[in-house]
Amino acid sequence: MRVLVIGATGVLGRPAVTRLLADGHEVSALTHSSSRVPAGAKAVAGDLFSVDSLVAALRGHDAVVNLATRIPAKLTSKAAWALNDQVRRAGSAALVAAVRQVEEVRIVVQEGISFVYADGGSALLAEEASLRPGVVTASSVEAHSNVAALTDRTVVRLRIGTLLGPDPMTSTLLAAARRGAPLIMGARTDWTTAIHPTDAAAAAVAALDAPSGVYNVGAPPVLKRDLGAALAAAAGVRRARALPKWLVSRIPPAEPMGRSQRVDSTKLMTATGWKCERPVPGPDWFTED
Repeated sequence: MRVLVIGATGVLGRPAVTRLLADGHEVSALTHSSSRVPAGAKAVAGDLFSVDSLVAALRGHDAVVNLATRIPAKLTSKAAWALNDQVRRAGSAALVAAVRQVEEVRIVVQEGISFVYADGGSALLAEEASLRPGVVTASSVEAHSNVAALTDRTVVRLRIGTLLGPDPMTSTLLAAARRGAPLIMGARTDWTTAIHPTDAAAAAVAALDAPSGVYNVGAPPVLKRDLGAALAAAAGVRRARALPKWLVSRIPPAEPMGRSQRVDSTKLMTATGWKCERPVPGPDWFTED
């Protein structure tokens, strides 16, 4: 299959390109700079916000996988979150307009996040569970809505859990923990759903074989205290500090992370055979392969 990856230089994009190539696909990467394109992928010049540019980039491809985000390392940066919202809202809208002009593109995979679910307590959250978009998560829901309008194509929308691995954002989190910052948002006895970037990337590749729909993507959910222990070990601190749930609820960008979200990814596993190679958070999550 000829696949165009948008966001190919990011935390998800790079391992996704690697997996696509390993599976025998022809891979192109939308980029402004060919020097940053992952090895093995073909650089295709393009602008995510320009429909004409995307039309030209999409020609010659059977599928497009949109993994573009601009998630800021600093949760309180309104300007950085605004850019991330623009990537998801305007970028997905431009992509939809472009795909409509390129008949050969039959499959669209769109990234998204599982933090949009309402607090579910200890209940398993399947794709039909209630959503509660917040200040920094509403744009993900809008991106999904935008691509869902492509009713004449196969459109797969992913709700991905917290990405944790040997990446800059996780490194920032661990470095802050060494200075006394919390590693747990909310109650230790609440649930959370994380995933290693390579497993999330493999899910995005597997999604090319899934029927249209929404799919959760996460490792088996764990109690926040257990994930906190794994993070504390990676940071080299004795115990993970927790920010109380009532306090997290008063910080709009962080509020979704304070919820209890026991997200179930069975649907994607059943549809494609995908499964996590790193199902339990541990030392292997935080070191390079």
